[in-house]
Formats: sequence, structure tokens, C-alpha cells
Amino acid sequence: MALKQFETADNAVVARPTGFGRFQAEIAVRGGVILADEPEAVGGGGTGPTPYELLSAALAACTAMTLRLYAERKGWELPPLSVEVAHVLLPGTEGAPPRDRFNRLIVLEGGLAPERRAKLLEIADKCPVHRTFMRGFEVVTDTGSPAEHMPGEPAERHEQQMQQALT
Repeated sequence: MALKQFETADNAVVARPTGFGRFQAEIAVRGGVILADEPEAVGGGGTGPTPYELLSAALAACTAMTLRLYAERKGWELPPLSVEVAHVLLPGTEGAPPRDRFNRLIVLEGGLAPERRAKLLEIADKCPVHRTFMRGFEVVTDTGSPAEHMPGEPAERHEQQMQQALT
């Protein structure tokens, strides 16, 4: 559970440097705290995922949730599955800036009919985080007190987006 000074609203995420090592940050999220860090090989303490690993985790988790929800809705027996995501920075070519790519691997254990496998791959692309990545997004930065910060979407909105994506 987050310490009192790090508690945050249900729909906000707050990161603060911990003072341990060069990179370690404590991230307060609804229900708990996550440590983020960089690997020892680049001067971090290796005490938590990197920011790009956290982005990868968001895509992997959302994909797994969306697939499970779809199978449940269809009444399908879903074999055990895992979703692996890794971030890669691709160099720019011909003066273009570098591009980020998230390689996603969906591992379905056991047999699955080819048409169901194809449908699950189609549904994976409908997860809300995937859609956010693909359409792009805006980052607005300001300074001020936490009381001035615009609230984020409620956590329930993500589930609603998954439901809408499957209709």
C-alpha cells in the first residue's frame, strides 16, 4: 500500500524519485506502488522495470485482458495464454527520426482451430492500449500543484473501452 504522502486519486499516477540510485522512482498507482529503475548496466540499480518495460507491460496486460473478455463473451474455452511485448527503437532512415516499435507475441498453449487463432489475433489489435499506440496521442505538460492537475479517466473507462472494442 502507498505511504500517505504518496497516495493519489483513483485515476492518477504519481512518480517521485526515491533518492536511491540515479534512476529509481516510486510510482503511486491505485492500489499500490511500483518501483521503476534502469538496469545496472546503464547505471541504474535494476530494482524495477524501465519506463519502456512499463509501456510494454500496459500493452501486454491490455491484450491479455481483451482476449480473455472476448473468449468469455463468445463462450469459447480459451487455452492458457501469455502475451510478451518488447520495445525496440528503430533507427530513422533518410533523415527521418527514429521510430518506436513494440513487438508483441501471443503464446497460445495447446491446440486452437486456425479460424479462432486468426480471430484472436484480430481482437488483439482492438485492445484499447494498442489502439492508443496506433492512433497516437498528445502529451500536455504544465507545472503547478497537484490540486491544479486535470484528472485522468476513471479506471472503469478502460473496461468500457474493451467492451466497446469487441462490438
